[in-house]
Amino acid sequence: MIDRTDKLSISRQAKLLGISRGSVYYLPQGVSEAEMALMRQLDELHLEHPFMGARQLVRQLRRLGFEVGRLHVRTLMLRMGIEAMAPQPGSSKPAPGHKIYPYLLRNVTVERANQVWALDTTYIPMRQGFVYLTAIVDVATRRVMAHKVATTLEACHAREIMQEALANYGTPEIVNTDQGSQFTAEEFTQVVLASGAKLSMDGRGAWRDNVFVERLWRSVKYEHVYKYAYASVSDARAKIATYLDWYNCDRPHSSINEQTPDEAHRALLSQLKRAA
Repeated sequence: MIDRTDKLSISRQAKLLGISRGSVYYLPQGVSEAEMALMRQLDELHLEHPFMGARQLVRQLRRLGFEVGRLHVRTLMLRMGIEAMAPQPGSSKPAPGHKIYPYLLRNVTVERANQVWALDTTYIPMRQGFVYLTAIVDVATRRVMAHKVATTLEACHAREIMQEALANYGTPEIVNTDQGSQFTAEEFTQVVLASGAKLSMDGRGAWRDNVFVERLWRSVKYEHVYKYAYASVSDARAKIATYLDWYNCDRPHSSINEQTPDEAHRALLSQLKRAA
């Protein structure tokens, strides 16, 4: 796709293809086995205890035999894109140049397909290095509407999956995200607003309605990611896509009357059409 011998610069080719320049130059990071083991354990602790900050995580890691300091853990948390799900200092301050939208789901009952879509991004370990998985979940049916595995935390990835989901499934009433920079950037927010959907954002460090995406991450990681050591970015993309196809089509959920997300989504859409 990128021709390094062409007269056009790499940056220009990346721009024409609609991909980030950083992803062109990406090579899996040479993270040591010890560091990868630490990051995986940190990720598992965060899944189990999402309220824990760096200090609490350090205590847990030391009890598990990891000699690590708070600053190191904090650095890893930033690299992995995770933070404690609790109010943070300065949580009312938006990122420089980024508008923060109000939270719209307080006291809202979500019961219709395409009523609320929730987005989030999570860290995915590989054999060497790591990638990020971003997904859109229909809250009422748990269906994964679109996803992308990428090597960076950039707004272009959130924008691409939002455009894909809108093209395939229509416009939701509300799109809910956290305050991650990839979701507050205009490149993403303008796509949502231009579609006619309302944009809702959790307070920084809160989880509220994005708990449904957090539950997806738990399933993805314990049922699939932790069972495999992805050899490359392309390997991670292929295997995660296969898992999410199975998750949508074949994995029943007790919270949606033992239906699969696909079945629940079709059933609720049919109800809406009959009601109309």
